[in-house]
Amino acid sequence: MCPKNASYYGNRAATLMMLGKFREALGDAQQSVRLDDSFVRGHLREGKCHLSLGNAMAACRSFQRALELDHRNAQAQQEFKNANAVLEYEKIAETDFEKRDFRKVVFCMDRALEYAPACHRFKILKAECLAMLGRYPEAQSVASDILRMDSTNADALYVRGLCLYYEDCIEKAVQFFVQALRMAPDHEKACVACRNAKALKAKKEDGNKAFKEGNYKLAYELYTEALGIDPNNIKTNAKLYCNRGTVNSKLRKLDDAIEDCTNAVKLDDTYIKAYLRRAQCYMDTEQYEEAVRDYEKVYQTEKTKEHKQLLKNAQLELKKSKRKDYYKILGVDKNASEDEIKKAYRKRALMHHPDRHSGASAEVQKEEEKKFKEVGEAFTILSDPKKKTRYDSGQDLDEEGMNMGDFDANNIFKAFFGGPGGFSFEASGPGNFFFQFG
Repeated sequence: MCPKNASYYGNRAATLMMLGKFREALGDAQQSVRLDDSFVRGHLREGKCHLSLGNAMAACRSFQRALELDHRNAQAQQEFKNANAVLEYEKIAETDFEKRDFRKVVFCMDRALEYAPACHRFKILKAECLAMLGRYPEAQSVASDILRMDSTNADALYVRGLCLYYEDCIEKAVQFFVQALRMAPDHEKACVACRNAKALKAKKEDGNKAFKEGNYKLAYELYTEALGIDPNNIKTNAKLYCNRGTVNSKLRKLDDAIEDCTNAVKLDDTYIKAYLRRAQCYMDTEQYEEAVRDYEKVYQTEKTKEHKQLLKNAQLELKKSKRKDYYKILGVDKNASEDEIKKAYRKRALMHHPDRHSGASAEVQKEEEKKFKEVGEAFTILSDPKKKTRYDSGQDLDEEGMNMGDFDANNIFKAFFGGPGGFSFEASGPGNFFFQFG
């Protein structure tokens, strides 16, 4: 009825702004100032729409024009400050994003969104940074809100895919990346992410196949290549490290396996499989305290019978490791036969017998006497089936009259070599001895 009235466009712009329809409101506000360039409220509404949509530079121009018309206008002065604040937050966020300080970017975007609540660009940047920080539910929520209003928003589709990608749901992630590229074929980030996701999936699957086929060297190479694709994909990389750790354990490279599992739990401290794998490697390398610590962590997280038993086994081995290792003292394997134990005792007892070292220094004599006693103690335990069983099971040997302080190494030696007069050392030259048996 009256298409040339600037106030009507200004009023409708104000109404649309109250409804949160800032893009439509912007059109009316711009029409109002085209009709009447001296319409101060029109310029204010145009600036407010620009600012709400995240175009702080255009907002500054509108507020400046309002101040040119009315330099004392308090609203224009405040809004001009707000627009400049948003420009500053944008500048800081851009620098911090390059520095990978994603927490700082989220902070800046939160502040900017207080003035620009309808800016999809700020919301997307915030969501992307939340994803990079591992705060996937929050990132998904922001992206989903945008997609509810605009289902074709390529940036929001990209962020949804990014969250799935970082949660190791790679197939679903690829679908979102493809959809984003359909909406915006030149979307560089979606293109890179899609390429990385496909490459990561292929390398991991090839590595798994090689492992199942027993080709551990190839599996190691494939997992290593996969780890170089995207250092930001924490969950997938944690699994890759654990997988490579399993390969290293199969190759008996236990220290490397432990390092890989450690890298896995650094990336994902809830990754039970990595703790279990590392604990087993600690057991295999007799690092029992570390194994107990890992099994305790696992059992606190998942209180299953299996995990309880693994913890008990590690605790038993730790207890056993703190005692003298009689097998090591005799230089025999834990599965050594009775004859092997006797042969080992004969060799070690003769090697450390005090008479053999009578010409040595007092310090050497003392050390050799100590070793001679330990050899006798080890033979006493390992040559007696009952004592050996208790020792192997981790039970205390001092129980049931097995006090190790009661034995005499010389008596054991004499009994083994046939009693008094059955054996003697004779010197055959400086520092040399031969054995005589009666």
